[in-house]
Formats: sequence, structure tokens, C-alpha cells
Amino acid sequence: MTVAAMVGGWVAAAVAAGMVLVARRGLDARMEAVARACHELRGPITAARLGLSLEARSGEPSAARLRAIDAELGRATAALEDLADPRRAPRLSRLEQIDVHELVCESVEAWRASAAAVGMIVDCLWIGASATVWGDRARLAQAVGNLIANAIAHGAAPVQVGGEVREGSVRIEVSDAGPGLPAPVAQLTRGARRGRGEHGRGLAIAAAVAGAHGGRLAAAPSASGARVVLELPLGSGRLDRAC
Repeated sequence: MTVAAMVGGWVAAAVAAGMVLVARRGLDARMEAVARACHELRGPITAARLGLSLEARSGEPSAARLRAIDAELGRATAALEDLADPRRAPRLSRLEQIDVHELVCESVEAWRASAAAVGMIVDCLWIGASATVWGDRARLAQAVGNLIANAIAHGAAPVQVGGEVREGSVRIEVSDAGPGLPAPVAQLTRGARRGRGEHGRGLAIAAAVAGAHGGRLAAAPSASGARVVLELPLGSGRLDRAC
């Protein structure tokens, strides 16, 4: 066999191996996208069903609960959009000025029934006046809902959701009294994006949504349990409303 033939064989083998690796990575990405979509659909559908059940038992229509259910269905729609392209960053489809205090209250209301079903309570605690951010309401509800769901699934009561305006940004905090995060937020989100570990999927989605809005997701110091902060840049106005 000539040297040229040997080199040609090695090149062909390398190309074939590369193609297999690319195909496998594409398959892994697609499988992770399906897993993330299932993770995302399960939460809002469960929350919406429990919310509707609570609405039926109460006998009186609640505008706040209906808005919360609508927000969770919007989150489910966003999950289906993400399934179409697993490598794409979250698409912000409808941008508007959003009252963050209102968004947090709607998210808490959406998850009250789910928390009660496992013997937990979710409280809303806001410090000072609310503020607006410029963004996609469904996507932000998706991020906050994931943080609340994580606290319910992996933490312990009480679960507290609130926030405040600080140094030109709005901080949405979700805390619980459980064992705390098993690893730093960055490590958990990296592992989830690579399909390594279900625990970080919700955090990875929340971090991606925060990044798409020019914000970030991080853990804050806590005496016990987990305390996760979603930080967003302020919009073009402040609303004079407090909890």
C-alpha cells in the first residue's frame, strides 16, 4: 500500500468519525430539547389544571387566578417553540412594558395549588415600590415559574417569592428552607445544557430567559436553603405600587 493510499484512508476514517460525532451531538441536542420540553410542559399544564380545579371548587371567578392560568399556558407555548430549534436562544416574541410586581404575584398565584398539593405554601414578599421591565411576559413567567417549581420540588417550606429595585435593576428572588443547591448555578446550568442532570434544567431555562432580556441568574447568600436571584434591567418607568 502506498503512503498516499494510507493517508487517504486515515483522512476518510477521520471524516467518517467526525460525521458520526456531529450526528451524535445533533441527536443528543434533540433528545435534550425533548426532555426540556417535557419538563416545561409538565409544570404549567399541572399548574393550570390545579388552578382550574381550585377555580371550580371556589364557585367564584377570580381574575387573578385566570390571569395566572393564562400565563402558565403561555409558558407551555414557549416550550413548544423552543422544541422547534434546540440550539436557539429563547425567542422574545411580544415585547412590552411589564409590571414586575404584578408578574411575580401572578406566578405565585399560578403555583399555589401545586404547592398545596404537596403540603407546601408559596408566599409573595415584595420590598418597596414595583418597577417595569421591557420584555416578553410569557418568557419571564416561564423563568419565574421554573424557579418556583424548583423550590417546590427540591426545597422545603416556606417558599418565598419577591423582589426589589436595586441599583438600576429589578431583582426577583425565590428562596426556600431546603438543603440548598447541590452546586453553583453556573455549574448546574452548564450540566443541564449538555444533558447532564435534570436538576438544573429549570435553572438553565431561567438563565437563558434572563440573558435574552439583558439580565442574569445567580445564587445569593442564604443562612439556610436555596436563594436564587433573577436580575433584570429596569424599563422606562417606575410604578408606585408596593406589596
